[in-house]
Amino acid sequence: MAGKPTNLEHQTWINSNRAVPTRFMRPLLRFTSVEASGGLILLTAFLAALFWANAPFGESYARFWNTKLSIEIGEILHIDESLKKLVNDALMTLFFFVVGLEIKRELAVGELRDRKRAALPAIAAMGGMVIPALVYLAFVAGEPGEATRGWGIPMATDIAFSLGIISLLGTRISIGAKLFLLALAIADDIGAIVVIAIFYTSDLAINWLIASLLTLGIIAIASRIGIRSTTFYVVAGIGAWFFLFESGVHATLSGVALGFLTPAHAWYSDKDYFDRAQWILSQRRADESAPRSSERVDSRALALSSISRESVAPINRLERALHPWSSFVVVPLFALANSGVRFANVDVESALVSPVALGIGFGLVVGKVAGICIATWLALRFGIGRLPPYTRWPQIYGLAALAGIGFTVSLFMTELAFNGEETINQAKIGIFIGSTIAGILGYLILRSAANPQEKLHSDRDNRDLSNMERSLDLE
Repeated sequence: MAGKPTNLEHQTWINSNRAVPTRFMRPLLRFTSVEASGGLILLTAFLAALFWANAPFGESYARFWNTKLSIEIGEILHIDESLKKLVNDALMTLFFFVVGLEIKRELAVGELRDRKRAALPAIAAMGGMVIPALVYLAFVAGEPGEATRGWGIPMATDIAFSLGIISLLGTRISIGAKLFLLALAIADDIGAIVVIAIFYTSDLAINWLIASLLTLGIIAIASRIGIRSTTFYVVAGIGAWFFLFESGVHATLSGVALGFLTPAHAWYSDKDYFDRAQWILSQRRADESAPRSSERVDSRALALSSISRESVAPINRLERALHPWSSFVVVPLFALANSGVRFANVDVESALVSPVALGIGFGLVVGKVAGICIATWLALRFGIGRLPPYTRWPQIYGLAALAGIGFTVSLFMTELAFNGEETINQAKIGIFIGSTIAGILGYLILRSAANPQEKLHSDRDNRDLSNMERSLDLE
């Protein structure tokens, strides 16, 4: 008879001692759990895109991403788009869905639930959107063509890159400062979503928009009355995306809407879970001695599995399942598809000093720091918000600089704002240079600024050491 298992954790292939899980899969999972890894993969994809576009075979870059892909189902569905367009409009919906989940979680049960605490990063984000846009418009004022449409580009903050740099600083940054940057970046995302919805929508088809809104309404009602079928929500979500895609409104906004509609609380409370689980487990002996015992045990196990699943909030389940796909597949693919600037086709000197590139670069570096710091000072001055624990002005300066890493969402908005290849390339160069300077500047400021929490512990240790030395002198 087999003895009691010594390890009661869930035993799967990934947890076994075989060569592949031990040497490859578990180290890979540990890597993906590190905050900085998302930014590292994104940086790798960006460099790969630049290498591919400028290699001797660089012409294949544009040719590959402009490859047409057709999806047709009778008269009902017909999509004929390039690979790049499908990445930007379809795959990026998953990214915005995860963003929507993060925003909903923070508003429902996270840092943004406390109005006083949420007010400061929200106001700071507003300053960090308005001032960069004004800086950009000042540079492109009087420029002909579509240049003025790019004012939304320097408004964005790349969460993956900014939090990745924060993680490199370790304990030099307080938890409060990290949460401030996260809340600020989330508020930035909300602002970017609003800008995309209002200002970067063209050729609006009302019938398709109404169909999308009705589908989202059905999803909201289904969630409210307790329909828990994953298949139903996947099919309805794809429908909402397709209708929005056909309406002319950017289809990725359906991801944000679906994220907002996802329940933030579990179906069963912790007490319900334990009570129901204990009752099911208490029936084990009776089930084993009953006729057709294996079927009864299987039925109980399935019931316990369903209860366990519904005892975790859907928003947490989905975020945990989809965040790695968003961070390590979707966003790097987006960077690979959109970051490739073929410098052989670009007058780099002219592009660097073009009003578009300068407006974006100065907007991300100067505009972000000025906007966030001014808005934060005003909020504190009028008592609207309060600084996070163990966070002082040097940390705010550094966090404001890191918020100038626009990258992913800035590139996304570039594709929406401009049509001309020359203007798009100028904007990308401005994003690359501005984001790089902002990241380095933020890192150096935060690295040189003492963490007030560490300083407090250091002062306490020094006092303890002085008291010990004094007592030894007295002896």
